[in-house]
Amino acid sequence: MKLTHPIYRLKRAARQKARQTRMPLSQALNELAAAEGFSNWNHLASAWRSRSPAEVLLDRLPLGSLILLAARPGQGKTLLGLEIAAAASNSGRSATFFSSECSETDVQRKLTESGYGIAGKKTGPAADLTDCVCARHIISRLEHAPRETVAVIDYLQVMDQDRREPPLGEQIDNLRRFARNLGHTIVFLSQVHRSFDPKSKPLPDFDDLRTTNPVDLSLFDAGCFLHDGDLVLRSCPAEA
Repeated sequence: MKLTHPIYRLKRAARQKARQTRMPLSQALNELAAAEGFSNWNHLASAWRSRSPAEVLLDRLPLGSLILLAARPGQGKTLLGLEIAAAASNSGRSATFFSSECSETDVQRKLTESGYGIAGKKTGPAADLTDCVCARHIISRLEHAPRETVAVIDYLQVMDQDRREPPLGEQIDNLRRFARNLGHTIVFLSQVHRSFDPKSKPLPDFDDLRTTNPVDLSLFDAGCFLHDGDLVLRSCPAEA
């Protein structure tokens, strides 16, 4: 699946132009949008959203599934994760974005710039910005949520950092059983190891996931891998 309009790149270019020229970011965004053939940034963002990969992906994610969304830094996985949550919310499903990395300002800015509005409104996903991204917290927040809720977790490796919590594999197993029972879809943003070389293969795969401790990948249902504007959805390997 090709990201025909990698919006995170366009925004990055606009921010660089705004810093270099000291113009308002809004002006830089509008000028970039005009160069792309749109009347303004809102027009571009709206056109992007009408064919958003997030909406296509959401349609392909089974209810009750655990999904990995993995990429190197700067490839747009956080934005895509937020867009998946927003697309779910726009379709009438409950959605929550869990993060210890993003601020409320970060979430609102990313959603607004991508054309999905502002998180926290009735039409947008909820943002649970906590210092404790772990299975225990996620389950406590979602156990009374409507069935078929979509949760996006920022990010998998953070769940393995608090020694007070169970091992990561046990947390994922608990979330798998929880998601299956309620039909929730849980998307885990994940880091890709620095050794990934796009000259050797165009997209990362399960071998490129960065993990501190071993995790049974068969606990997940699929993996989405993102690099340089391309996205692929792969089935997870069976347990060895």
